[in-house]
Amino acid sequence: MVAVALSITGVINRTRALLAGRKGIRFFQHIYNVGLQLRKGAVYSTTTTALFRIAPAVYLGATMLAFLFIPVADLEPVLSFHGDIILVAYLLALSRVAIVLAALDTGSSFEGMGAAREALYGALVEPALMMGLATLALFCGYSSFADIFSMAQELNMNLSVVLFLVAYVFVIIMIIEGGRVPVDDPKTHLELTMIHEVMCLDYSGVDMAFIHIAGWLKNSIFAVIAANAIAVAVSFHWWFAAPLAILITGVSVGVVESLRARNKLSRNITFILTIVAMSALVLLTGFLLIQNIEI
Repeated sequence: MVAVALSITGVINRTRALLAGRKGIRFFQHIYNVGLQLRKGAVYSTTTTALFRIAPAVYLGATMLAFLFIPVADLEPVLSFHGDIILVAYLLALSRVAIVLAALDTGSSFEGMGAAREALYGALVEPALMMGLATLALFCGYSSFADIFSMAQELNMNLSVVLFLVAYVFVIIMIIEGGRVPVDDPKTHLELTMIHEVMCLDYSGVDMAFIHIAGWLKNSIFAVIAANAIAVAVSFHWWFAAPLAILITGVSVGVVESLRARNKLSRNITFILTIVAMSALVLLTGFLLIQNIEI
């Protein structure tokens, strides 16, 4: 999981550089940058309160705790209990709430605008996340990540296709949660169009490092879940799932960011609701197949 978290951003950068015909930055340049930030102090506005100071720690802590519940194919997670898929969803929601409240605490109109967009998109994408998790639980009959991905499943072609679609849904959820193109652009500096990055404008030093690390962990959570869904039907081993998680997310995000432009803000809601509708269709199709109902 740690290797996946540290590698996804590097694969995205290298893919973008390759498609643009550039040499590009070092593979682990993002880790070097965070290392520099960890050695720096933080500057706080006199407008902010203690909420602004503790938000990065809550953001990182909640994401790290959710990170510990995710297995990598046949490797067991650090933590597990029945129903932990619900806890993971709420921990990810808690991390979002912490950074949204911190943005509002600055009193900045720009950061408040970004916080409103983040809250809206988070509320819209959460049904897709819950239905994706419900589809996995439906196929395996458990409500724990460790139990869901405890063994390879004997699946026919139709059920395998449904799992591939579930993996696709989680990759898109990762793009939305991570603020990547086409929903957002982490490279932009236009406050009127930023979503995630605008909420972090007042952070610096170690606080900004916490936010970047939490972003890596969140990306790895969705990437590994997507890879596990494919590994269940193809090759249920960690040495297959871990590289697959890096490739399907890093390469796909890099290709998307190189070949298409960012959506207009007015189209983001339609884009997210389309993913929600697709996840609902996948859940319904999986339920009908499990019940042996002819479609």
